[in-house]
Amino acid sequence: MADDLFFATIPELNAKFKTREISAVELTKLFSQRLETLGPQYNALALALTKDALKKAKDVDADIKRERFRGPLQGIPFGAKDLLSYAKYPTTWGAKPYATQVFDYTATALAKLDKTGALLIGKLAMVELAGGGGYRIAGASMFGPGLNPWNKDYWSGGSSSGPGSAVAAGLVPFALGSETSGSIITPSAFCGVTGLRPTYGLVSRYGAMPLAWTLDKIGPMCRSAEDCGMVLDAISGGDSKDPGSAKKTFYYTPEYHRDFKALRIGFAAADFSEGADPAARPAFEQALSVLRGMGLNLVETKLPEFPYGALVNLISHTEGASVFEPLIVSGQVDELADPKQAVGLRAGLQIPARDYLRAQRVRTLVQDSFHKLFADLDVLVAPARYGPASRISEPLDAGMPPLIPAGNLAGLPALSFPCGFANGLPVALQICGLPFSENQLIAIAREYQTRTDWHRRRPPV
Repeated sequence: MADDLFFATIPELNAKFKTREISAVELTKLFSQRLETLGPQYNALALALTKDALKKAKDVDADIKRERFRGPLQGIPFGAKDLLSYAKYPTTWGAKPYATQVFDYTATALAKLDKTGALLIGKLAMVELAGGGGYRIAGASMFGPGLNPWNKDYWSGGSSSGPGSAVAAGLVPFALGSETSGSIITPSAFCGVTGLRPTYGLVSRYGAMPLAWTLDKIGPMCRSAEDCGMVLDAISGGDSKDPGSAKKTFYYTPEYHRDFKALRIGFAAADFSEGADPAARPAFEQALSVLRGMGLNLVETKLPEFPYGALVNLISHTEGASVFEPLIVSGQVDELADPKQAVGLRAGLQIPARDYLRAQRVRTLVQDSFHKLFADLDVLVAPARYGPASRISEPLDAGMPPLIPAGNLAGLPALSFPCGFANGLPVALQICGLPFSENQLIAIAREYQTRTDWHRRRPPV
């Protein structure tokens, strides 16, 4: 039964609590042992929190015994990227200079999950400083390169490398990651899990390491689209402690999505042909065929012409250098695992204010252009990444689909879900919509996952 438990969805685990097939304490012990044993094999574990989790699991079992059901996440173990503070425990940000850093407060997202009865069993590894300054090697982390459970010669993706590996390998049922430009979408795609980047401001960043205030987002990485909806329901909402909060709350209501036959889904044919890795093209074509079979109207389109990657890089490098100025000035930046990242952070301090402001003005044009694009379309679809993960020994210079930086610049939600394999490694689609359209995106991916089993595939752990 244990193997099935490790790859069960949140509703499946929740049902086992209600039927008394397993207790929260038993489930927490199983997952904690697995995380502590296998986590280091993927360089995925930053800090085990078993003792705290077991103490809270006993309280959960007491509630369940009295039939005090608090929601679908009650008793579900999970992990969190190590940029989210957890009071009185180290929060390393994946970087040697911060290895002993401890905060006296807990991130809002983790506090909200705690109220649902979800159980944090570990902090998960990440690329140092979430990639601030730019990184070129998979080993840009004090924990080593994130290893892909499907083949440990390959990268799990960044900067949420630990969450990607941990969910894929069945070390946690779900995890929280973060994205500035691709850090949820990429590891979700490479590891074959389902990841949701929420609308900018929908989830509080209080207690999270800032990289780029105008771009950072916290979101779930899960087994299924439905699981993503349940987690987002728990962690969303306004927060006065986050100046970027949208002051909105998400309620997972899949039953109220629009009829698929009324939706127009835009896609760029070039993304699925010359842009995609040849080995991945059959999987992408089959995925588009499934979407058509769902009744969705796929319409060829093109993204507005902007230098999305350059804009994201300039904004994130400028804001990141401001955040990490003390690290840079002190010289401790040279302790980072990737020397090129240290160079990038230093260079960020030299970016003229006029260039940063110009980039932000162009960004408003990007946002306006997407508003116009969505006047005729409801959703955009593209490869989550053009192909499978790269080898950990290779430099990280593979091209990124423009929908990733474009969607982040515009603050749009996106969802990555597995759609097949190429060279024995997962590949995935991403769908992107208007701000606060998460329910529609989840509904599309959820229906796709009722017609396919890619999200049910298990790596050779």
